[in-house]
Amino acid sequence: MSSSTRHTITTTHKEQARLIWDYHQMGHELRPADVAIGLGSHDLGVAATTARLYHQGLAKIIVFTGGTSPTTRNTFPRGEAVHYREHALTLGVPDHAIHTEPHATNTGQNITYSRELLAQNGIEPHTVMLVTKPYMQRRAYATTRHVWPGPEVICASEDLPWENYLAGIGDERLVVDMLVGDLQRVIEYPHLGYAIEQDVPNEIRNAYEALVDAGFTSRLIT
Repeated sequence: MSSSTRHTITTTHKEQARLIWDYHQMGHELRPADVAIGLGSHDLGVAATTARLYHQGLAKIIVFTGGTSPTTRNTFPRGEAVHYREHALTLGVPDHAIHTEPHATNTGQNITYSRELLAQNGIEPHTVMLVTKPYMQRRAYATTRHVWPGPEVICASEDLPWENYLAGIGDERLVVDMLVGDLQRVIEYPHLGYAIEQDVPNEIRNAYEALVDAGFTSRLIT
């Protein structure tokens, strides 16, 4: 396959990516939780969604977690959690409701460090709402159930159709690469001891393999 072909996103690629997009979302019914944990990323919509959930009374305590990564260092130079907190404050969330965990560099650390921060503040939640990018729900859920099996876990994200999210990020290839990378982690992380096993239907595996073959591999782990 030529280099130019490998960098073209076709209608078929988008259809395959949409299958994976739908699979990544857990479809949980939202209900009040003891704490909402906003997992840091390149997507400031996570902070806005967490703020909205707070104002809706679905969580009285917020943790924003995340340091910097190669994909966020330029956008969030002070760290993902710090920028998320600042954005939530502009959306009317009071400072006393927000805890900031600025060191985590992966999902396991996001959850582990958030748990430790809450414990240091005398908070032992029975229900935890994970607020993530839409396509990170399943991996965040599987990771949390492995490293913090006690609380009930509810997943939430910005409610956006696939097409709107793809257009809104502004880099279609990056989004598809990340969808593929997250699915690889859902498949592989249980074998590495990082997450619980998730059922992956054949049509999802087929879409994943087709996108890998098409060159959407920049977020794969080796």
